[in-house]
Amino acid sequence: MKSMNELNVPVPTKRSLVVRNNKEVTKEQRETALKETEYSMFSFPADMLILDFLSDSGSSSMTDLQWASLFHGDESYGRNKGYYVLLEAVRDIFERGNEPKKSINLILSGETNVKKLMEELYLKSHEGGFVNGGIHQLARPNAFLVPQGRCAEHLLFSTIAPILKERDPNNAYYIPNNGHFDTTEANIAANGMCPVNLFSANLFEDFPSDQMDVKNPFKGNMDSKELINCIEDKGVESIPLIYLTITNNTAAGQPVSLKNIKAISKIANSYNIPLFFDACRFAENAFFIKAFEEGYSNHSILEIVKEMFSYVDGFTISFKKDGLANIGGGLFFRDRGIFYEKFSNNGNIGTKLKEKQILTFGNDSYGGLSGRAIMSIAVGLYEVVKEQYLAERIRQVREFALKLSQKRVPVILPAGGHAVYINVAKFFEGTDMKIDDFRGVGFTIELLKHYGIRACELGPFAFEWDKKTPEQRKGILNLVRFAIPRNVYDSSHIDYAVAAITELYHNREKIPKVEVSRGANLRLRHFQSGLKPIYTK
Repeated sequence: MKSMNELNVPVPTKRSLVVRNNKEVTKEQRETALKETEYSMFSFPADMLILDFLSDSGSSSMTDLQWASLFHGDESYGRNKGYYVLLEAVRDIFERGNEPKKSINLILSGETNVKKLMEELYLKSHEGGFVNGGIHQLARPNAFLVPQGRCAEHLLFSTIAPILKERDPNNAYYIPNNGHFDTTEANIAANGMCPVNLFSANLFEDFPSDQMDVKNPFKGNMDSKELINCIEDKGVESIPLIYLTITNNTAAGQPVSLKNIKAISKIANSYNIPLFFDACRFAENAFFIKAFEEGYSNHSILEIVKEMFSYVDGFTISFKKDGLANIGGGLFFRDRGIFYEKFSNNGNIGTKLKEKQILTFGNDSYGGLSGRAIMSIAVGLYEVVKEQYLAERIRQVREFALKLSQKRVPVILPAGGHAVYINVAKFFEGTDMKIDDFRGVGFTIELLKHYGIRACELGPFAFEWDKKTPEQRKGILNLVRFAIPRNVYDSSHIDYAVAAITELYHNREKIPKVEVSRGANLRLRHFQSGLKPIYTK
């Protein structure tokens, strides 16, 4: 009798106990809705879709443990019990490695020993990491809860921008990244700074699809030589901080190696520049390191996460990503680290961030979130680092990419951790496509109209090719993303998507170019502008 491994099929890791049925929607009804919503992917009614790959941000299914945690939600305005639980969960996941304390169990088990709760949770002193506790969080706040990741980005950049302007109102400031995502880039630009993308040079190199289970070239890395060139060219004082996005969403969801994290950290430290993670998909990134980076196969996910975060001075995170929860975000920085020292000359930077957090999002212990959401995030942090979950999650993404590749649809390989990305330039090879035709958007319109599948263009339309200088255009890729929500779809959904995408690929000459009919100059226009497909006979 063959073993499970010898059967050569994936072992089921979960069971779905709730079903949501799709509505029967005709092509004509979808076409009407597209016209009425100005062909915007973000404005189309989700209830009329068959498959929704627009984003995995907050759209994933929660586990039974997360649903159960909602009953422990505390909606108190000041210092709800979930606040303490979440801060402890952050310490466990990002700092303690294989020795988490799991103080969350005090709440989930209904602990009634008040002395124990006071000593181990509510009044516990803590300092020196990403999350101060007790009096230290009051005196030197360094952990800030917000509704989602872009709020954390806004909190960070809108707070440091006036400090930089006061230091030198005539200086230009640059934020290097291995790949700024759309909201990150927009928040940086909105605060008068310049986002710079330093993609890995091997991003578009061919990769054999049959090797995805065997090796990974870590195409999400930052180009370290270009980072040094950027710092030397712009000047150290013009680089307030360096960002690393893990995994690299803009660069086709590709992972970043620990070797690269160490190299970028060494460069940042040598220039005394704070290094931050955009940590939205930290767990998936850790899984790639364990699976493919030499020397880490015997390390736990928690060990790898601890080491990853030991090299950075702070991080922003969307708790909606990595399948964590349906809402939430945060900003965290190392107590009395480089960031704290560089931005606290004229007052504690943590206090300034806290003032803005309270002014903008709400009291620091809820940050615009419900107590129920806070509990689900805390539980989700422990769920998302489970190796069994991560293996199944990434297996499904690989399955999607492999099946498209076998149909000769040009996708970026190897597959990333949360999405499959179509290479739009290669998709339209042999046609008269120009980069400012926004043909990737045309593809998403046709896919939705004919097959009820929603995807997202992340290319010249989303990143505003027509509004940028030739130098800025170097940081724009031309991709369409299919982000896969956690625990929502199975192989039948993937097969339907592959069939639909393949059919459009075979008829790509019929896909229209697209014009921006309203709001071409809006910031983050792909969320709100009007579009018009131009069909040729």
